[in-house]
Amino acid sequence: MLILFNKPFGVLSQFSDRRRPTPRSTLSEFVDVPGVYPAGRLDRDSEGLLVLTDDGRMQARIAEPKFKLPKTYLVQVEGVPDNAALARLRRGVALADGMTAPAEVEAIAAPALWPRDPPIRVRAIIPDSWLRLTIREGRNRQVRRMTAAVGYPTLRLVRWSVGAWTIDGIAPGTWRRA
Repeated sequence: MLILFNKPFGVLSQFSDRRRPTPRSTLSEFVDVPGVYPAGRLDRDSEGLLVLTDDGRMQARIAEPKFKLPKTYLVQVEGVPDNAALARLRRGVALADGMTAPAEVEAIAAPALWPRDPPIRVRAIIPDSWLRLTIREGRNRQVRRMTAAVGYPTLRLVRWSVGAWTIDGIAPGTWRRA
């Protein structure tokens, strides 16, 4: 079984939160299907596609960087990246844990997305813009670290697709079987 879930901002990519005295929002509030687990992770402050499955092999294939399954993100950044910054992302970026693989990236118009709750911070004197960025790795907070490394911090991060699966037509907090 394969489930495509549009994870809202602020939700952990796990079914329980036992480490905190005040539990945070988890997948259990949205997905009531026994025996499925996330194939990979999506940070609490990121939104979008999270694939869940009951098939361990499929879970490994989706989550493991060695399979190089493309993951595409819609990224709202502070500022308007210039050609040099986009070229750096396309070549790969040096991060504290090593060089990233090259990304596919393009500047895009603001996508038609649901409002984020809470909204991003807006600064009157600093513009923001959107990128479509595809990576084939999955390091911790990789996209955020990549955009910051080239001088354009991420304000909002929405994973749009994993491989051929997308969240097109799936509202935040809802899911469908693939």
